[in-house]
Amino acid sequence: MAANLRWSERDDRPTDDHIVRFHGVTWADYEHLLAMRGDRSAPRIAFLEGEVEIMSPSRDHESIKSRIGSLVEAWCLERGVEFSTYGSWTLGDKKVERGAEPDECYVFGRVAAPERPDLAIEVVWTSGGIDKLQIYRKLGVREVWFWRKGTITPYGLRGEQYEPMSSSEVLAALDLGELARFLDRPTTSQSIREYQAALRAR
Repeated sequence: MAANLRWSERDDRPTDDHIVRFHGVTWADYEHLLAMRGDRSAPRIAFLEGEVEIMSPSRDHESIKSRIGSLVEAWCLERGVEFSTYGSWTLGDKKVERGAEPDECYVFGRVAAPERPDLAIEVVWTSGGIDKLQIYRKLGVREVWFWRKGTITPYGLRGEQYEPMSSSEVLAALDLGELARFLDRPTTSQSIREYQAALRAR
């Protein structure tokens, strides 16, 4: 049964996330969709040069993104890294016709009024979505992590293009492979406790 499968075995199931895409959409239409949704974090709406994607994340999608965020925060607290959480911050720029709402995002250090997050996190649970890197590169987000099939892959902005990296640069000492191994625990609290214990054992 699907309920017994691990997350790494459940990617690309089209019924998990509900995704609707529209073409030929203006920036004014995009802003109208955001206004209609209001301050809720879902559905998440992305805009790329006239194409809109409206995604209602599944329960598992939301669980994974929250667990990744919880472990990032646990690592920062253990290592004394200042951070601010911004969740699904609506990022947009009319001039470049792009807008996105990450699953999670962070600013590191003490920044009073940040214009963009340092890190955006995206969970790829259902295939075939809009190309988020094409959005984020013009918005100037320094680093993007994609979780897919149990693996977290970081991308760093190089000029106006993203390049895959072997490790994070915004959190250079964080081992993404190790973090990902703690995501499949029965509860979020167990994931955090065991990850903290592993960090403290060093």
